[in-house]
Amino acid sequence: MLFMKLLSEEGPNTELVWLLWALLVFFALIVVIGWLASLNKKPTEAPAHSHTQEKHDDDLEIIEGIGPKVAKVLKEGGIHSFADLAHATPEKVNELLHAAKLNMMDAAGWIDQAALAAKGDMAGLKKMQEEMKGGRRA
Repeated sequence: MLFMKLLSEEGPNTELVWLLWALLVFFALIVVIGWLASLNKKPTEAPAHSHTQEKHDDDLEIIEGIGPKVAKVLKEGGIHSFADLAHATPEKVNELLHAAKLNMMDAAGWIDQAALAAKGDMAGLKKMQEEMKGGRRA
């Protein structure tokens, strides 16, 4: 309503109608440019860690010595599968654990277990776990 009143010749401020039209055209131009820019936008590249997320995440808690807290810390650190854990160094895993203040944990036995699980050797994994206590060789 105010817009129509400003555009009519009857109002006292008719000398500023050109400014109202200029603002309206500027706004329309910005909307059109934004729409065109969104059409030309290239798809963004996926983050580096999303490759492992395309595969299913393995249940890392199968590994003797890994519980829900440790599994969460490992996944936040980029270790989502048995293969990821098998290829990680004990130093890297221990660094993730120390950063999460889980200093009592030791990843040395987890990597061997993860290598068996990544190969699908669940019988070998179960046998290894029977010889372990808390993820460490007894």
